[in-house]
Amino acid sequence: MKLRSYQLILKTDRPLNTYAFSLRGFIGKQFPQIELLHNHSTDNTFIYVFPRVQYHILNGYAMIIGIEEGVDAVKLIESSLYQLSLHREVYKVIEKDGIEIEINYGVVARHQDYSFLTPWLALNEKNYDKYQRLGSWAKKIEMLEKVLIGNIISMSKSLGYTVPEPIKVDIKNMKEIQTKLKGTPMLGFLGTFSVNFEIPDYWGIGKSVSRGFGTVIKQTNR
Repeated sequence: MKLRSYQLILKTDRPLNTYAFSLRGFIGKQFPQIELLHNHSTDNTFIYVFPRVQYHILNGYAMIIGIEEGVDAVKLIESSLYQLSLHREVYKVIEKDGIEIEINYGVVARHQDYSFLTPWLALNEKNYDKYQRLGSWAKKIEMLEKVLIGNIISMSKSLGYTVPEPIKVDIKNMKEIQTKLKGTPMLGFLGTFSVNFEIPDYWGIGKSVSRGFGTVIKQTNR
């Protein structure tokens, strides 16, 4: 499956020292009329789809990714982004680098290796309790592999892609990491995995991907 994508990198007068959710919050407040930018409808209810606009802060730069209809949304606001007010700090945008590409998405014949750049929020309240009750690390890894498969299937449904064959995940290295979501402590995961699926670089998997969680990159591209 081919998808449109637009990657916008914003370089500022000094490295950004904050998190992706601050960038998402700033953009959402600046452009409340564009629902794709913040995934909330006019009555402030959350829109439950795979986010067509995703936000990252990596290596001190801001990155905004538009997917399919999100491409036009990002392009629409690009010229208006001359400064970023993030977590009580104002940064001047000194350079913009935007590129539109056609990307591959879907099942592939050979396994691809990926790593998480930001914590993967794999667990909700229900399966968190189940995870904690599992006795061994091997059983926990087996559960996380199933969750990862479910994340990919859910993402595919939202994008209109029918998965034609079983998805096979092999978690190679994974560690627990403590993080926070909206100020609430959360259990996240960092590590590497392989899967017979093409996931575009800098896409998020799992919960709160629009806030920068679960960002993956293909290891061979690093």
